[in-house]
Amino acid sequence: MALKYIDRRGTDSAKWDALDSQFGDPDLLAMWVADMDFKEAPCITEALKKYIDTAAFGYYSPGKGYFDAFIEWEKKYHGYDVKREWICFAPGIVPAFNWVLLFATKPDDAVILLTPVYYPMINAAKWNDRTLIQCDLVRNGMDYTIDFAKFEKDIVDNDVKLFIMSSPHNPIGRVWSPEELRQLMEICRKHNVLVISDEIHQDFVFGSNKHYPTATLGNYDDFCITMTAASKTFNLAGLQNSIVIIPNEELRERYLEYQRRIHTYDGNAFGFVAVEAAYKGGRDWLEEIKAQIYSNFEYVRDTFAKEIPDVTVADLQGTYLLWMNFEKYFKTQEEVKTFMQDKCGIAFDYGEWFGGDNFVPFVRMNLATTHELVDQAVQSIIREIKKL
Repeated sequence: MALKYIDRRGTDSAKWDALDSQFGDPDLLAMWVADMDFKEAPCITEALKKYIDTAAFGYYSPGKGYFDAFIEWEKKYHGYDVKREWICFAPGIVPAFNWVLLFATKPDDAVILLTPVYYPMINAAKWNDRTLIQCDLVRNGMDYTIDFAKFEKDIVDNDVKLFIMSSPHNPIGRVWSPEELRQLMEICRKHNVLVISDEIHQDFVFGSNKHYPTATLGNYDDFCITMTAASKTFNLAGLQNSIVIIPNEELRERYLEYQRRIHTYDGNAFGFVAVEAAYKGGRDWLEEIKAQIYSNFEYVRDTFAKEIPDVTVADLQGTYLLWMNFEKYFKTQEEVKTFMQDKCGIAFDYGEWFGGDNFVPFVRMNLATTHELVDQAVQSIIREIKKL
């Protein structure tokens, strides 16, 4: 099947139609928030049309097919044997990890993150009056590794209660190895730290890299909560349907009790219908999307290396988000913003959002779009860099 590009301007797209409110300029090229500019898989369209034609839009209860489709997907593609009773609902991964933070920790408790990291994780700690502990990843060129000694010391020194992990890691595109994941988990076990493993990018892994669900690598069920969703894999974020896997009965009951208190334990019917269809019939579409994304990555990497070699990029092991380094040219957030928005006309996620001043010279680029739009962004950057 051929991917179908959608011009999303004028469709109430957050990525395109919120540029003015987010960046102050409605005419920027949107290469920021992590969703795609492609039409959904045909199996999803067909399932939604059938539901519209045959159903009344009353209260909805997901059937066995929804759960079976996800369980089969996880087992077939990720080797994770998920039990039906472990599966809990969330409208999104971000509300889900906020809910866990709220019921599992108290104000001023310490929450640790490996930075740079997806900024809603940072906000979850800050906005809920928790103590944020940033354990910066070690950068060698554009390769990132974990300083395990520092990670453990930060946990001990700050009496950390919760670790929110991104795997594959957003924004640097790392796919963590089984050895790295086990070492993190054993440190957390040793010091009684609850772990949330955000694996929403699990289906975007490239080359010889392989995603390993954290929970499959050891006896971690008592302190590990896995979160994932079809929303990233199949571009369904607007349908608000995510999955939280909680094997431990006590933790699961606390999660469900929190949902009962805020009365948010049911989802949109369209989300359930779309997700079931996606997991049952969307694999071929996903493979086309992955090929498009990786081709875009190779183009950016190779073109920058040839034309502006002082702009470097991280290897895209996973996710569809490219971490780019402009430290040879810019030292402040204002310099980055002026260059990207005013000179190049592009909206990126800024490095500072992912952990503060240490990441100011970086930007995150969304590769899940057409080659033409990627080329437009690349050529604008090259043109303007050469003027400096």
